[in-house]
Amino acid sequence: MIDPDLAYLILKNARDYAVLTLTPEGLIIAWSPGAEHVFGFPADEVVGRSFEELFLESDVAAGTPQAELRLALSQGRAEDTRWHRRKDGSRFWANGVTMRLGDRPELIKVLRDETAAKLAEDQRILLLNELNHRIKNTLVTVQSIVEQTLRAQGVALSTRRVLTDRLIALAEAHNVLVNDNWAGADLHTIVERALAPHLQDGEDRFEVDGPRVLLSPQQAVPLSLVLHELTTNALKHGALSVAGGRVNLSWNLAHDGMGLRRMTLLWAECGGPMPIAPPPGHDGFGMRLIARSFGREGDGLTQIEFPPEGVRCVIHVPLATEESFSILDLGAAHRGHAS
Repeated sequence: MIDPDLAYLILKNARDYAVLTLTPEGLIIAWSPGAEHVFGFPADEVVGRSFEELFLESDVAAGTPQAELRLALSQGRAEDTRWHRRKDGSRFWANGVTMRLGDRPELIKVLRDETAAKLAEDQRILLLNELNHRIKNTLVTVQSIVEQTLRAQGVALSTRRVLTDRLIALAEAHNVLVNDNWAGADLHTIVERALAPHLQDGEDRFEVDGPRVLLSPQQAVPLSLVLHELTTNALKHGALSVAGGRVNLSWNLAHDGMGLRRMTLLWAECGGPMPIAPPPGHDGFGMRLIARSFGREGDGLTQIEFPPEGVRCVIHVPLATEESFSILDLGAAHRGHAS
């Protein structure tokens, strides 16, 4: 049992936390000094009144307070985060939990004002959305300038298309990051976006297999471009250039002996013409991109081979942060086709 005097001191000095005791019907029967600080109401103005008066009118009309009471009584606790009302009519953002007090009929509600964090997060999202909008417009402008400049210089249409496709691949990688607020990008989403332009109705050319992985923005963009280059090469010269050719794209996660988290990704073609390795020193853009992004010039290791059955590319990517692994289904492989 906690000492009653100690409990009183805790409640008296916890000014950032509103603590109130409720009847099962929602009447306020106890009001802490922190509740007066957070809501602005002194105890004699709220004790005996319904706690519904602490909610916004829209929540009361929707039955939110009573739903909270029912959940707390039936399940033992009810938690939410929402806007509440102060005595002066101003609103504040708070996280609160309503709980049963053991076998007692009363309920206790503990609530904390988190307005400052909410406003900071809203401002961050606003600035991020503005940045995303500006970057997207910049990419569109760059694409237009490049196309017009090359056309005016008489550059072949095929060359212009290759460059335009690369800019589109870059824009798609940016869109994936935008959707996740630049916190990272899900590898399955990156793969689907990269392969989608090359899928046709009724065709089953790709086998995709791997657990969920969250890549950093620094890894997501180059990997999107690498997948674009591998797919383009397969369409021109490899397995996707003939009927029946297929690509297996798979990856796995592991820890090395030093505790570093790594992802190994495999691109393996089959059913196409025999690949021809480029002469030494004559690597194309795709090969150089892979080497610079994930090879010795980058922060990984890459192997590209040209066996008779088709091109094989193995990319080892270090994943240095815990967020690189999805805790939801780290060990569960996802099998399916990109679509």
